[in-house]
Amino acid sequence: MISKTFIYRPKLALVISIVITLAGLIAMTQLPVNMYPQITPPQVQVSAFYAGASAQTIEETVIRPIEEKINGVEGMMYIESTSSNNGSATITVYFEVGTDTDMAQVNVQNRVSLAEPFLPQEVRRQGVSVKKMSSNMLMGVSLYSDNPDMDSSFLSNYATNYLTEPLSRIPGVAEASVMGDLTYSMRVWLRPDKMASLGVTVVEVKTALEEQNTLVAAGKLGASPALPNQQFEYAIQAQGRFITPQEFGETIIRSNLDGDFVRLKDIARVERGAKSYAGTAKLNQQDTGFIVIYQLSDANATEVAEKVKARMEELSKQFPDGLEYKIPYDTTKFINRSIEEVKVTLFQAVGLVILVVFLFLQNWRATLVPTLAIPVSLIGTFAAMLAMGFSINLITLFGLVLAIGIVVDDAIIVIENVERILREEKLPIKDAVFKAMSQVGGPIIATTLVLLAVFVPVGFMPGITGELYKQFSVTISFAVLISSVNALTLSPALCTLLLSAEKMKPIKWLRPFENVITSSTKGYTGIIGFLLKRAGRIGIIVVVLFVATGWLAKNVPTGFVPPEDQGFVFVDIQLPDAAALGRTDAVVQKIGDIIAQDPATADFVGVSGFSLLGGAGSNNALGIVVLKDWEERTTAELSINQVISRLQGQLWALPDAQAMVFNVPPIPGLGASSGFEYRLLDSEGRDAAELAGVMNGLIYEANSRPELQSVFSTFRANSPQYFLEVDRNKAKAQGITLGNIFLTLQAQLGSLYINDFNQFGRTYQVNIQAEAEYRAKPEDLQYYYVRNNQGIWCR
Repeated sequence: MISKTFIYRPKLALVISIVITLAGLIAMTQLPVNMYPQITPPQVQVSAFYAGASAQTIEETVIRPIEEKINGVEGMMYIESTSSNNGSATITVYFEVGTDTDMAQVNVQNRVSLAEPFLPQEVRRQGVSVKKMSSNMLMGVSLYSDNPDMDSSFLSNYATNYLTEPLSRIPGVAEASVMGDLTYSMRVWLRPDKMASLGVTVVEVKTALEEQNTLVAAGKLGASPALPNQQFEYAIQAQGRFITPQEFGETIIRSNLDGDFVRLKDIARVERGAKSYAGTAKLNQQDTGFIVIYQLSDANATEVAEKVKARMEELSKQFPDGLEYKIPYDTTKFINRSIEEVKVTLFQAVGLVILVVFLFLQNWRATLVPTLAIPVSLIGTFAAMLAMGFSINLITLFGLVLAIGIVVDDAIIVIENVERILREEKLPIKDAVFKAMSQVGGPIIATTLVLLAVFVPVGFMPGITGELYKQFSVTISFAVLISSVNALTLSPALCTLLLSAEKMKPIKWLRPFENVITSSTKGYTGIIGFLLKRAGRIGIIVVVLFVATGWLAKNVPTGFVPPEDQGFVFVDIQLPDAAALGRTDAVVQKIGDIIAQDPATADFVGVSGFSLLGGAGSNNALGIVVLKDWEERTTAELSINQVISRLQGQLWALPDAQAMVFNVPPIPGLGASSGFEYRLLDSEGRDAAELAGVMNGLIYEANSRPELQSVFSTFRANSPQYFLEVDRNKAKAQGITLGNIFLTLQAQLGSLYINDFNQFGRTYQVNIQAEAEYRAKPEDLQYYYVRNNQGIWCR
């Protein structure tokens, strides 16, 4: 018999339990802590930028060549691409759950390298980035200042230059990026009228900047091989890249025959501005540099957040006077609160189990046997969780809560049988324990196998749902397995050490409770006897219960994971198509004023030019509404559902934009909002307008269904645009190359990247673009001139 060794050598059982407990305690310090298991598909994102290009041009020249090469990469599930009129192209490759993200990134990078020769030169010059993408936005750090000199450009660049790199080096951080990025650039604002009057073309400006703003390797004096008597070796320093706007302004565009020069400052205004003005960020209507922290999929969320906070505290000591920071967006607050609540439930369940065992056994010594078995089983399970690659999350903790009532059963069976034999047969304690274990050892193993037969198969369920059930079932299975080991080793050993016939007398002051149990047992026996005589009627009742259960299962609303009050909500803001960024900023300002007046809100972060649902675009914006602490929102009108309903009603009345208020997804990283997403695919290459028509009809029908509400899409195929028709025959007849025409348009209407300059220890871009008053309306194109091969100017 297995238990015989431990009955006569109880110290061996104690050592085994201590080893199991120590292994679990060590594992607890190593396990990552997250809200849910990692069930989101790994993502690799490919990003490119084509300045001045329309969404359709980007789709044809950038996205298609890359997609054709990426398609079929190992482990890929599907590809999602987005092109915007602001020149950005984004391709997200989704991989199967469990795929090594490092290898996935390498494989995608190799495929992108094959596509690069087919991309436009401007795209290749700025580079195509391939990076692991985490959709789990862990937290957001905001820089702000009351000093008017520290504007949005300063805050954004300070965050980029001095904060994102040290934050990105924190273990567990996948990426630290700035929303509403205003990275410095040397902006050359061209004046087409002055260029035409002085006979200067865009090609000349581009050539002059490329020639004169360059790094030079001038060589050395006295370098080997040298003369025999050479004593010194000197490096030669030459004029390199320009640094200040004044130096750029002195760039010589052309030298005239009279010895005079046409300089860049004669035809343009030069300033240190931003590389892109496609977005801005504000915290409570104040300029901010908003840093978003993304975590790695296998990282400990709470540990990463604590390290980020500690690192920011260190970095803040080096802030210039007047610069402050705040962390308004922190998902780990809800994670910590949720796990603390589950821990409280766990301890309450343990306490209740111990109390019930004590009331029924009515002996302190007997109660100690199952009481000591519970922590060994639960703590030891953490070691198994670490070996399986699990994390401490709500699912595994719920599994432990459920396991409490299961793991105590085996110990109760042992102690009850030992107590019965001691009472009835008056045997010595070791003989009584030996006989008891010979009677219940087999049933303990059998019940353990039955429980494992129930829970283990659940761990093999496929898909995302299966991954959730896997951690739940495996946690319970290991707890049950350790419980059965305890029942065969620790429980008989404790019975030998703690119990005897003299020490098993019940506590006298619990005798009334014993009387209640006895009378209840008699009453229950009588009811069972009564029911057994009426088996037919009971059978009808059972059938009715089964039918009612089936009806409820069919009609009760179903869902994946219920939404939670995580302490913040999102606002998706969309203006009419082609709306300028200034209009979007004004709408975000209005929305911020409305949200600030709500009694449940604490902070509001508004980011113009970007949306979680619509992507990048001048008519899109994102709002993060941070709610007050849960203790401050105990009344019904301050609950998250009421807040969403109230804000939605107020924002929907805005005539300037469509604003949708929605809860965050219950599982971080799985979607952008609560609810579900539906993809409408065109497999025959139809026109985008046809796809939009089908989509609008689908949305109309979906909103008419009672099961659905707030069905919408951010896809637009009718964004207002101008079509520029070039008379190619006339251009060729006048000796004008099409390349010069399109280069002139790209440089003045878009933002043409020329080369780089160095400042603050970093490298920034040099971009040329026409002044705003020369690219505001179609009539401004009359100022754009192109010179033909004979030097004649043409419009």
